[in-house]
Amino acid sequence: MRVTRRVFLRISGAVLAAGGIGINIKPVAAHAKTLKIKYARKTTTVCPYCAVGCSIVVSTTSYGKVLNVEGDPDSPINGGALCSKGSSLYQVSSANTNRLQTPRYRAPYESQWKEVSWEWALDKIAGNVKKSRDESLRLVNDHGQAVNRTEGIASVGSAALDNEECYLYQKFLRGLGLVYIEHQARI
Repeated sequence: MRVTRRVFLRISGAVLAAGGIGINIKPVAAHAKTLKIKYARKTTTVCPYCAVGCSIVVSTTSYGKVLNVEGDPDSPINGGALCSKGSSLYQVSSANTNRLQTPRYRAPYESQWKEVSWEWALDKIAGNVKKSRDESLRLVNDHGQAVNRTEGIASVGSAALDNEECYLYQKFLRGLGLVYIEHQARI
């Protein structure tokens, strides 16, 4: 017997109409006594991960402890659905012992990471930016015009930044002389 799509749908419909394959689709009663977010304050915000801008609802206690994070069902963007990263936003606010609390550094050609202080890490980053900028700084282009730009550094912005932060970040990057500035929302 050759099974076409039409035959498959007829067979499937007949099986479901006859009681199906043991799947009960009756509603199930919830057994929760009280919800942990019953008296929580709900705040709507935007997921910080990508440029989609999914709306989330964060439930907090009166003293600011995050109880729950879920998608906003009233959002026209995500309609309450969240990706795996957005669904795990609760872990960002909770004290997760698996998350790193201090910066780590792995030197070139080394196989091990070592813990370093925040001051050392920021100084290292600033030193690397200065070195790269000094090595790739072009004061004039091929036509003799003053350009004062560096082509050795690029930046991809973050969707987690708001307009004011993006403005300040771009001013900082333009002050360094960067020309390769992109934003995640345009990728």
